[in-house]
Amino acid sequence: MAQDGTINLDLDEIDNKSNSSEEVSYTEENIVTLDWREHIRRRPGMYIGKLGDGTNYDDGIYVLLKEVLDNSIDEYMMGYGKQINIDVTEHTVTVRDHGRGIPLGKLIEVASKMNTGGKYDSKAFKKSVGLNGVGIKAVNALSTDFEIKSVRDGQARKAVFSEGSLIAEDDIYDTDEPNGTYVKFTPDNSIFRDYIYREEHIIPLLKNYTFLNTGLSIIYNGKRFFSRNGLLDLLRENMTKDPLYPIIHLKGDDIEIALTHANQYGEEYYSFVNGQHTTQGGTHLASYKESVSRTLKDYFGRNFEYSDIRNGMIAAIAIKVEEPVFESQTKTKLGSRDMGPDGPTVAKFVSDFVKKELDNYLHKNLETAEIILKKVQDSERERKAMAGVTKQARERAKKVNLHNRKLLDCRVHLNDAKGDEEKKAASSIFITEGDSAAGSITKIRNVETQAVFSLRGKPLNSYGLTQKVVYENEEFNLLQAALNIEEGIDGLRYNKVIIATDADVDGMHIRLLMLTFFLQFFPDLVKKGHVYVLQTPLFRVRNREVVRRSKGKGKDAKDETYYCYSDEERIDAINKLGSKAEITRFKGLGEISPEEFRDFIGPDMRIDRVSLRKGDGVAELLEFYMGKNTSERQNFIIDNLVIEDDEAIS
Repeated sequence: MAQDGTINLDLDEIDNKSNSSEEVSYTEENIVTLDWREHIRRRPGMYIGKLGDGTNYDDGIYVLLKEVLDNSIDEYMMGYGKQINIDVTEHTVTVRDHGRGIPLGKLIEVASKMNTGGKYDSKAFKKSVGLNGVGIKAVNALSTDFEIKSVRDGQARKAVFSEGSLIAEDDIYDTDEPNGTYVKFTPDNSIFRDYIYREEHIIPLLKNYTFLNTGLSIIYNGKRFFSRNGLLDLLRENMTKDPLYPIIHLKGDDIEIALTHANQYGEEYYSFVNGQHTTQGGTHLASYKESVSRTLKDYFGRNFEYSDIRNGMIAAIAIKVEEPVFESQTKTKLGSRDMGPDGPTVAKFVSDFVKKELDNYLHKNLETAEIILKKVQDSERERKAMAGVTKQARERAKKVNLHNRKLLDCRVHLNDAKGDEEKKAASSIFITEGDSAAGSITKIRNVETQAVFSLRGKPLNSYGLTQKVVYENEEFNLLQAALNIEEGIDGLRYNKVIIATDADVDGMHIRLLMLTFFLQFFPDLVKKGHVYVLQTPLFRVRNREVVRRSKGKGKDAKDETYYCYSDEERIDAINKLGSKAEITRFKGLGEISPEEFRDFIGPDMRIDRVSLRKGDGVAELLEFYMGKNTSERQNFIIDNLVIEDDEAIS
């Protein structure tokens, strides 16, 4: 990168055009210089990670929101501005903070000149999230409309951009507005295709900001979010099962921890650095897991396995680090080894705090200590009871050739792509029922990023069973091995686990059985947003005359074919084609030809993320629908049975 922010690139080399069989000239004319705007727009993934359309919580449009909001949060952390106003429509975001405001003479440079910002000076922003002066520029370059205004001590200045280019600016003028910064932007629809901002992804993000910044008010579309108890409130908000003991809440300089246990399998963590949600963890979370295990082991004076100590643990940790180093621009994993230039290592800082504060707490709260001890002993007892079964199951999993019999793997998975966030985000595995469905997906999947695991028959109803069934049941044992989650989801090989079943009663039943399995034994897999359900079309509606003329192979036939995912879409397609409509009801994935299936699992495939929130009442739902109360469910079905008069389907 040049000092003025331009980037010199060999585009032929980057775009791999040298792979062409024809000889390609390579001269001075092939070397081009992109300015900062072009580079961000051509390579947005380098700056904001994935793109997406707003369907997923980590899509790029939410990263843009975070980049702007982080600057306002940094102002609050420095002691300026107790309220941030955020207004979001389907396509436009407005953020107004009440901090100090950007120095007016540098307003345009801050928004449009690379490597420009106030956070290089650690005195002004000692423990900030954004340090490299890129974030707000990426928002500017990736927006069709970008407006920024600063108010400082009775004066203001405004600038308007489009795709990073300045189109209007005001001279400094007098105002009676309170200090602060105003940013309004509309992401470019040509980059974020058909995007929509979704509230279900924005609200958790904003709540996390308030949990991490007690006393801060965020007003989102007129609704106020506020937290008095920090990470204690965060755990209360996110826990889907009751804690076995009151949440332990420990606070110190630059560190805050909240933890408890629940009657659930696995471990569940929420980690943050300087207010940034590090969804992939990092050095601080690794240090916490090590130190909490060692502290509890030493306190009880027992030779407990760390896995038994942490089984069922739910915890949150937040630390503040000077000049944090993240493993990517999206800041999802902390890489810093030290707390600051002159500070201790992250590992020592976290370890010393946990050892002192948690040990003191347990000595003062003996009842809580007894509950923890019982939970750890229960986990140990169950693990030892499964020891023989587990060993045999592992041996069976090795003997069964997963890559030929059950799993058709992809070339990219998490183990091979360690540290590569873009490849991690791209990897997925389809869990299918039967060979025919697996066959259709296998033939047209993207072999680089999409794997297929084929179930044999209906899975076992695992509700109410212990983890022993995961190893005794061959389907569950092999699936666990394929996903590499036996030791927890840190080793998960695929970012998306997609349940792909038929759109009929049997397919729905298999879907519910798989969801029951994940919710029972791997709830953190669901909570972390890795489990999805593939939506496949129920109907195909096409013009029978065009199909007859082209024998189903011509372009015209494709243009007049509609794949419908609901009765409403089917009716709409019929209305478009009138009497010429030919309607096919797909009963199973195996009935859809591989060529037709191509679009259904391509870049625009419809998948629904399975969510798990406190208010969902999942425990009660599982007990009612998957428990042993058969007669109660039968009566429910009879009372709610609806018989519809279906239209004739050819």
